[in-house]
Amino acid sequence: MISRHRFLIAVVAACGLPALTVAQTPSPSTPPPAQAASAPTLSLEACIARALDRNFDLQIQRVTTGQAREAVTIADAAFDPTLELSASTSTSQQPTVVSSIDGVSAAGLRNQSRDLRAGVSQRLSTGATVSASASLDRGESNSRNLFLNPAYTGDLNLSVRQPLLRGAGSEYSRASFRRAELGVDRANLDLKGSVLVIVRNVEAAYYNLVFARQQRGVRQLSLELAQQLLEENRARRQTGVATDLDVLQAEVGVANARRSLLLADQTVQDREDALTALIGQFEFNQTIGEVSFENAPVPAVSFDFSYKLARENQPALASSAIAIRQLEIDRETAKRNRLPDLGLGAGLGLNSREASYGDAATRTFDGDGYAWQVDLTLRVPWAQREDNARLRLAQSNIVREQTRLQQLDQDLVVEVRSAVRAVETNRESVAISGLATQLSQRQYELERARFNAGLSTSRRVLEAQDDLELARVNELQSQVNLRIALAELQRLEGSSLTRFRIVLD
Repeated sequence: MISRHRFLIAVVAACGLPALTVAQTPSPSTPPPAQAASAPTLSLEACIARALDRNFDLQIQRVTTGQAREAVTIADAAFDPTLELSASTSTSQQPTVVSSIDGVSAAGLRNQSRDLRAGVSQRLSTGATVSASASLDRGESNSRNLFLNPAYTGDLNLSVRQPLLRGAGSEYSRASFRRAELGVDRANLDLKGSVLVIVRNVEAAYYNLVFARQQRGVRQLSLELAQQLLEENRARRQTGVATDLDVLQAEVGVANARRSLLLADQTVQDREDALTALIGQFEFNQTIGEVSFENAPVPAVSFDFSYKLARENQPALASSAIAIRQLEIDRETAKRNRLPDLGLGAGLGLNSREASYGDAATRTFDGDGYAWQVDLTLRVPWAQREDNARLRLAQSNIVREQTRLQQLDQDLVVEVRSAVRAVETNRESVAISGLATQLSQRQYELERARFNAGLSTSRRVLEAQDDLELARVNELQSQVNLRIALAELQRLEGSSLTRFRIVLD
């Protein structure tokens, strides 16, 4: 029978944990991960690519971005021409007139008309509205005093109404369009922020699954060592070297190792579901392939460099700045709305009255019938309480968003400082946990040798085995913590898009 300390040395020597390369820090050896035998390897890059294509949050955000683009079309459509076509017919019959003297009655006046009208109106960027219309009407009456009966009339009208104070100018009339365009920019930034969060979450879920599977490997190895110790104690009891208490302690060690393995299996399944929920849609019955830590150097980090990148690339800051620009547009609109409503209108019309539709249409242009009008209107709300309140509200909204921008900047400082410290701390933790694993491994080997020589007990061997298992799990956890800390820092910097070659349209 191979002794347990030789078995442990052979397993540890044959398997190593891929680790991030830390400058001037040795890479410790740890047990192999529990791998999916039949499923292919699933890389982190593949997980992120699937998440960008199928993640629910990103699909929702893409819909929101599309809606923002439609809002631009809606705002711009206010300057599209509007066509109008109408047709009507009407009849008016007055009551019969009866004479009270001689009892003679006369039929009441009866009028019939048919109208056909077509027109187009266009809103200009200056705030003016230009309208043009043409109509052909037919009128008939039972009156004998009319020269033309039926009579056909034609009209052609052109009118312009231009606001002079409130509502005048392209800045005012296209304010909603410019606001909608800024809304598209904000939606794109929100999409970028969602992508950064999803990339970070996928990285964390991927690394946690690697940890869970490798932790299961540690638990499996511990169970094998505990079972081997139990077999040796049973053999020693038969020769009188070990007691029933030694066998009972070994049986308890096996039971505890089985429980730890069951909990590790549960953790693996939970981590697989968490990763699947990020990268797929209802694909929980599919097997996730082999996952592993990638070998990559840990970059040097500094607050000044990371904060500069974060200020340049953080979507939340840029979105808040654009929101301030939108609110400034609202403030300028509110200022213009405090002006009196002064409008200048002008209209010119040509008309004709003939005995047929054809004559009425042609004589509209070469006849002598015409009409024109110029008007000036003024409207001022009493005390302008509503307009003044809206201006104060617009100004307070700007102050609120400026304060929020300062808060976001301060929060970014705190988050970047914390992320940089986390990377530096976990970098050292990787080296320390590696040394702790080496120490626990040597202590276990020594205790196992003492047990073989009859100088130690099963209990002390199990305690040394538990210490070794804990050290290995801590080493795995430190590796995961370092990678997650790097992922969070790169999310804040926005550099994860470059790292995974993600291009946003």
